[in-house]
Amino acid sequence: MSEKTLITETFDKGQGILNLVPVFVPRRFSKAGQRLRLHPHDYYALGTERGSIKERWFSSVIPAMNGELAPPDEGMSYVLPYDGMLDNKFLFKNAVNELGENIIGKELKDKYGSWPMYSKFFDYFEPLFHHLHLDFESAARVGRLGKPEAYFYPPQMNNHPGTFPVTYYGFDADVTKEMVRERLLAYESGDNRITELSRAYRIELGTGWYTPPGVVHAPGSYLTYEPQWNSDVNSVYENITAGEVYPYDFLVENCPDDKKRDVDYVMSLMNWEKNVDPNYRDHYFRPPVLAAEDEKYREDWIVYGNDFIGGKELTIYPGQMVTIKDPCAYGCIIIQGHGKLGVYDAAAAVMLRFGEASSDEYFVSEQAAGLGVRITNQSRFEPMVILKHFGPNNPDRP
Repeated sequence: MSEKTLITETFDKGQGILNLVPVFVPRRFSKAGQRLRLHPHDYYALGTERGSIKERWFSSVIPAMNGELAPPDEGMSYVLPYDGMLDNKFLFKNAVNELGENIIGKELKDKYGSWPMYSKFFDYFEPLFHHLHLDFESAARVGRLGKPEAYFYPPQMNNHPGTFPVTYYGFDADVTKEMVRERLLAYESGDNRITELSRAYRIELGTGWYTPPGVVHAPGSYLTYEPQWNSDVNSVYENITAGEVYPYDFLVENCPDDKKRDVDYVMSLMNWEKNVDPNYRDHYFRPPVLAAEDEKYREDWIVYGNDFIGGKELTIYPGQMVTIKDPCAYGCIIIQGHGKLGVYDAAAAVMLRFGEASSDEYFVSEQAAGLGVRITNQSRFEPMVILKHFGPNNPDRP
């Protein structure tokens, strides 16, 4: 059977819903939080040289920017054929290319040519370095896309807080550009301690934040659900974090070659006004916003207030069956409970083995979302909880 035929058959038999295969991504820096529900023996499944596995990516059509040792498809989602034969899996990107507007809708197909975002679980035991993601203009200079992103902290995935469940955003309102410039100039001479100039917020489970491109941030050590744009570009402003030293290349790897020693160019990657916004929490903190509720279920917006990405948390109460409609395509991950999602038997993962399939991750086409997805919680006692990630075209997003 050709891949084209396999894609069409899987899409049709799944009634417009695809079962995606888990995608785990190692990083060569920091420590794994080990909250990904991956078997404890599998965190170094790709070898010690690649580092431990710290992320799981969802609905991804792009590869991770992960160094020369990474295979070209690292970070890219695969689809499990409807018959469950893992050996015949195919790239989600190929499915989107083949099915086009039948899966992502005409608006996204015409404007972006493909599915424009992805999400991930970000799972670090230590806090991450103070860094920013490039805006679209800066990223275009190195042939990449800008990266707006959002955070949500699901209690179901956070059995421990790591070492530092506090996130820094931007800089204190009275910090000057010259003060930041001095810290960047000290990048190779010693600990630049740049978070001394920042402000920190203790992470509150069940809430989130929106982080615009150009805002420097140092994520805390809770596992984070992160819907974001199709990009993996950053500039690391902090050279030593939790005792780990980061080389100068981390600061300038997404700068043009002739700008890698130009501290003023590196500074220009910041959106200064947003970094020193005295009302940062008021503008970018995202508590849940009720979307819909009845005796069978509750749905909250958890990613909203931006032009790029959206996210919901859907909770179906024990023993209930609901039909949930959405106006556009989305990816989703089940983090608690079990039952049916469309024609699929669906369940949150308890322990995954690297390279094996699961029944917790799906992509719902625009048509299937519009008609409504029937979801049944088959537990007598436990809610079924699903996190949903949307692109920029959900008109209901607050």
